[in-house]
Amino acid sequence: MTYPENYRYTKEHEWVRLEGDIATVGITFHAQEQLGDIVYVDLPKVGAKVEAGKSFGSVESVKAVSDVYAPVSGEVVEINEALASAPEKLNEDPHNAAWLIKLRVGKPEEVNSLMSAGEYQSYAGAEN
Repeated sequence: MTYPENYRYTKEHEWVRLEGDIATVGITFHAQEQLGDIVYVDLPKVGAKVEAGKSFGSVESVKAVSDVYAPVSGEVVEINEALASAPEKLNEDPHNAAWLIKLRVGKPEEVNSLMSAGEYQSYAGAEN
């Protein structure tokens, strides 16, 4: 798996793509691979405030339920409604169509502390 270069990554296997003051957040290919078949996604409501490093929802698979952590702080401006009826999209396209939430970022500099694609690739590879 090649991870998108324009994303930043967390040790909890989330990704973030920053465009202006809007951050799109999702889980990585590695995360969905470890979880197995995803059957349910719990996301916050639009308007909710999230804090970097804190849980904002969960992803449930046939194996386990895993919390999802915010890579950056901000206010939820959009959630991926398609995942409510088709959570399996997270297994199919975790880095594009199956993003989880979009945030209006409060502290864009938080992105600087996250891993690059190369760093994340090494980190995820070491876990296997």
